[in-house]
Amino acid sequence: MNNTMIVSSSPHLQHTNTTRGIMLDVIISLVPAFIAATVFFGWIVPFVTVVATAACVFAEWCARKILKRENTISDLSAAVTGLILALNLPPTLDSVWMGALGGVIAVVVVKQLFGGLGQNFANPAMVGRIVLMVSFPTLMTTWVNPLAWISGPVDAVSSATPLAIVGSGTTEGLPSFLNMAIGMRTGCMGETSAIALLIGGIYLCIKRVIKPTIPVCFIGTVAAVTIILDLFGVKGMTPDLFGVQILSGGLFLGAIYMATDYVTSPITPWGRVIFGIGCGLVTVIIRYFAALPEGVSYAILLMNLLTPHIENLTRPKPFGEPREKKQKGGDRS
Repeated sequence: MNNTMIVSSSPHLQHTNTTRGIMLDVIISLVPAFIAATVFFGWIVPFVTVVATAACVFAEWCARKILKRENTISDLSAAVTGLILALNLPPTLDSVWMGALGGVIAVVVVKQLFGGLGQNFANPAMVGRIVLMVSFPTLMTTWVNPLAWISGPVDAVSSATPLAIVGSGTTEGLPSFLNMAIGMRTGCMGETSAIALLIGGIYLCIKRVIKPTIPVCFIGTVAAVTIILDLFGVKGMTPDLFGVQILSGGLFLGAIYMATDYVTSPITPWGRVIFGIGCGLVTVIIRYFAALPEGVSYAILLMNLLTPHIENLTRPKPFGEPREKKQKGGDRS
């Protein structure tokens, strides 16, 4: 009998989940959104996805080699970054080279220069999209009508998303709520189908990859605040249009896949609630009072920066810790 005592550092309880397994679940959950995007926008979707994903994986391989670190492309985190970034791009030919550029920025600048997976200050794919949006605003807001690829040459439509239409003060040309739910509208490739994204989110919750707290608080806050503002007639909106704010834009994609990032979102239960509500509030403020029709990415980035402070404020008190006694009369030493 071997009586050797094995001494090891904590944690002593191990979980079967691995980084690769979690990332594989994220990829699987994005399949419905990818299929919906391909149906509505055609061959450009898999083309851009392959280019963006390959750029992210290659950039991570090169960065780890140059920095003389162990290569980590096998954990699939770079592939997930490329996939999410691709789904955040418009379905145009320009998205091919923008996907490659955004992938390099996301992986090298946001991820590897900060130490790699687990050290990034914000979701890499989201920051890559923001950099592209700021650098190429016209190209990033040039859309394609759904199913246009079936009938022939694709017509690009500048700034014609439902949010842009509502922001201009009119309801003419708005798709129905059903069309917005299934994805029959203009927008980024992976954000148009709320139903497909919801299916992916439910899968992630069932697999316990994410908890529903942040997405529910995020989307719920946008819905509640939008109804309140519309009831008061802010910017001339009416309560029956609040569905446009929920079903259009990148709300579902951001709430489910970017706001729930392990590294950049709070780990405490109340921290997740505050984080989700904060993301929702900032999104509505940008949509209603800023010059941009969309604010999901900027809202998540701002709350990512506040995550350490949110965790400090919501950190649970250790059981049995005595309460600090306040000194009366100040320091008499």
